[in-house]
Amino acid sequence: MTNSTPIYNLKAVIRETGLSPEILRAWERRYGLVKPQRSPGGHRIYSQYDIEMLKWLVARQKEGLSISRAVEMWRGLVKDGQDPLQQFHTPLQTVEVGGSMLDEHREAWIEACLAFDEQAAERALSQAFAIVAPEIACMEVLQKGLAEIGECWYRGAISVQQEHFASGLAMLRMSALFIAAPPPTRLERILAACPPGEEHDFVLLLAAFMLRRLGWDVVYLGANVPLSRLAETIQLTSPRLVLSVAQTLNSAAALREMADYVNARGVPLGFGGGVFNAYPALAERVNGYYLGSEISNIPQVVEGLLMRQPALPRMSPISPEYTQALAKFVEKEALIVASVTRAMQPEQLEPAHLENANSHFTRNIVSALSLGDIHAMDHSVGWLEGLLGNYGLSPLLAVRYFTAYRQVVQQQLGSHGALILDWFSKFLDR
Repeated sequence: MTNSTPIYNLKAVIRETGLSPEILRAWERRYGLVKPQRSPGGHRIYSQYDIEMLKWLVARQKEGLSISRAVEMWRGLVKDGQDPLQQFHTPLQTVEVGGSMLDEHREAWIEACLAFDEQAAERALSQAFAIVAPEIACMEVLQKGLAEIGECWYRGAISVQQEHFASGLAMLRMSALFIAAPPPTRLERILAACPPGEEHDFVLLLAAFMLRRLGWDVVYLGANVPLSRLAETIQLTSPRLVLSVAQTLNSAAALREMADYVNARGVPLGFGGGVFNAYPALAERVNGYYLGSEISNIPQVVEGLLMRQPALPRMSPISPEYTQALAKFVEKEALIVASVTRAMQPEQLEPAHLENANSHFTRNIVSALSLGDIHAMDHSVGWLEGLLGNYGLSPLLAVRYFTAYRQVVQQQLGSHGALILDWFSKFLDR
């Protein structure tokens, strides 16, 4: 149920509902639905329930009802024992724009980044900011632009330096926007932090900025936050929610540990990220609230969580088979990597590239086993093939690499490696 404790000032209500002070006071006088209390200083203070009621009334007006008819509808639902806030969905305000114009600005931004032209990139982004709200410009130009650039790097079409240049520019702009956001109008605090090992925090910073724009008090910690430091910050800031993202399988495993860590300290976790978009079933392995695949919906979802405080979704348990396989694999990990390295020596793969492949792929196996779902490894096939293609090597080399790895796992783990061997068979024996 929505909190009825009066804690919000008039400024916060105006910001949330879009109503002017004059209209708000007129509604209070005429209809008496919203009855604000007074602070010791004599100022009006409202509850979250008051705000949701007003947003509900505004939404009915946008559907064509007069305010008097909307009030009548509210009272009728209450009289019938129904909760109007459950009967109608009142999403946060969105901005609709001409997509073609933003597509042009995004293409111009990408082109400028690939040419290392900072001024041209800033011009393209500033033009987008001139026609839409900042959060829309960030999603349509920066977020989608970075996704396209990342895909180009993955295919070997651009250099890692070009990708880093674009990421750096995007993070600089997002950081400036976050710092310049208006002061919070809500008392609840949100802590935003990436799990250990997650270095890609653009999406988290964008979500934090969107929440700040709506008045939330967001403390932003950024990428790769050690759990020990997170505990200290939780104690100092007393957040109502920890917000986090995971873009890779490895960081999803770290996020699972992070969720258990913050829950043990009485704070729930809300999470999202690219790995859950690619493999939605993985969200069931994390003890927290999955926020969905659309970043534009995050403020609305977070608001609902903090208002209604639902029970955490039931998390899928890890079977004993996975626990035993993980323990055995970790025990033999160094020997497995050394054996794969020896087996791949005759191939045309530079030692540094082989070391990179071994490190990434082995950590993915550990992460998939710790999450209790070996099928989450499926994207590793594409990653390794893309990595080799980026180095100008034949995709057939990936097949030979996986074949060598499977043989080593069979030799070193035997029946304890059944889960891993079944996954290899799905790929190699197709």
